[in-house]
Amino acid sequence: MISFFAPYKKFFIFFLLLSIVIIYSIYTLLVPPKSLPIYTPNQIDTTLVDSTQQDIRKYHRIPDFSLTNHLGEIVTQKNYHNTVYVTDFFFTTCQTICPKMTQNMGLLQEKLKGKPVKLLSHTVMPEVDTIPVLKKYAKKHHVNPKVWNLVTGSKKEIYDLARKAYLVAKVKPYSKYDLIHTENFVLIDQKKRIRGFYDGTDLKALDQLLEDIDFLLEKNN
Repeated sequence: MISFFAPYKKFFIFFLLLSIVIIYSIYTLLVPPKSLPIYTPNQIDTTLVDSTQQDIRKYHRIPDFSLTNHLGEIVTQKNYHNTVYVTDFFFTTCQTICPKMTQNMGLLQEKLKGKPVKLLSHTVMPEVDTIPVLKKYAKKHHVNPKVWNLVTGSKKEIYDLARKAYLVAKVKPYSKYDLIHTENFVLIDQKKRIRGFYDGTDLKALDQLLEDIDFLLEKNN
């Protein structure tokens, strides 16, 4: 016995395929493709940005720098040329947010194995965090120097980088030489632009950071 639907089989298959195409097209129109913002100083809380930078609306880039890592090696922007990297600010004697931030930087180091991504942590207390101190701290936290630099340098250069470049630090009202760093990890793209801020003490924020890193590596935009 011939099925009643047999003559319409091709029609049903065509209709099904057409429906799938239409549904997919509507979905892609309603869900915009993923993108990441490019942050500039005028978009950031003014308490975190040096007054000389607060009106900058575009073309913000991380400037060249010259710092010294925990192995006594000079680290410059050349070490991060055309590279996605994550940066933060800390100090070794911090007992509040720094231990968790360092722990989570260590997690990033593990999760990013095999990917062309680097890490950069600046001490905000260079007078205390000498190279031997940083070296001991790096050993304690299993820092791989091929991926992750703990750096020190002049207080002025570090503080200028925090407030004029990475936009992550407040200055105490009673002294321009005392800096309060935030818990933020900052994502920098291959063109030295800021692409995201993430709570370095929060594992969910870390997951988002990893997702955004993959996006930058894939799209390079």
